[in-house]
Amino acid sequence: MELPLDKAAARSTPLALPAAGAAAAANQSPASLPLGPPAAASAKPLVAAANPPLLPVVAPAAAAPKSSSGAVEESKEGVEESNKSNVLTIGSIRSTLMKHEDTIIFGLLERSQFCYNPDTYDPNASRIVRFNGSLVEFMVKKTEKMHARMGRYKSPDEHPFFPENLLEVVEPSVEYENVLHPAAANININKRIWDVYFGDLLPRLVKEGSDGNCGSSACWDMLILQALSKRIHYGKYVAEAKFQGAPDTYTPAILNKDSDKLMELLTFAKVEDDVRARVMSKAMTFGQVVSEDLENEIKLKIEPELAVELYDKWIMPLTKEVQVQYLLKRLD
Repeated sequence: MELPLDKAAARSTPLALPAAGAAAAANQSPASLPLGPPAAASAKPLVAAANPPLLPVVAPAAAAPKSSSGAVEESKEGVEESNKSNVLTIGSIRSTLMKHEDTIIFGLLERSQFCYNPDTYDPNASRIVRFNGSLVEFMVKKTEKMHARMGRYKSPDEHPFFPENLLEVVEPSVEYENVLHPAAANININKRIWDVYFGDLLPRLVKEGSDGNCGSSACWDMLILQALSKRIHYGKYVAEAKFQGAPDTYTPAILNKDSDKLMELLTFAKVEDDVRARVMSKAMTFGQVVSEDLENEIKLKIEPELAVELYDKWIMPLTKEVQVQYLLKRLD
């Protein structure tokens, strides 16, 4: 895919920035990106080995998994009895999270087509009139402004990266059922997600250097960031469902403000193992290069272990961090 902003060197006139209108917000926005790559992008991108064994998607375990504290995870039926909304059943939440896996993995595959393209992240290379920032910041800020006008951020599962730049809604907003504690509205860790993506994941996902496709790079960066944000902040719903399913289990730790105990109660090793295996299988399946020239050889677009590491090192821990933040305020 090639966007109008791709191959910026051929553009003779700078982009004009529309007049900005901002609504103040307490959440901190991501800081401007550094000039050039945050540590050089990997000179040797992660390339999949030939003919790796394909893993099957792991089926749900028959026995109820236990957390590291020994507590049995809430059953789908138990949560359904305590809550009338299907949004907060463990089954429906897991189905949603599995769909998020598809979105994230496909985003990684698309972004991996392009080089790092350091000009995408250099404020001095964007050449955008009346805008002090990089091309990817411009892309995210302007998209969030437009989406805010359409009411995107009225949905409790959507979180902007630059909340101070949002505009008022012009379309009649949808009335969302209030299934979360009001404190959920103040939990936004997008700055962490931004830093993780640009500082750790992206340089290892793509080849170093430039191919001129700065617009496409910025577009896919934005889509991946949005997908990661939605997946991680969905931890609020997970926390609410678990609390409703076993309030007596979580209440003592909440009252004692015991973050470590809450993290222990929220950690289910078997569930996390299943997620890792499923992500590995999806990355290997979705990422196969289909070509008549390859015959029986299996070639992958990205290293599947990178997707697994993203979940293991960042997505699951940050999701549980959101859950802990939410539960600490659940009884306020």
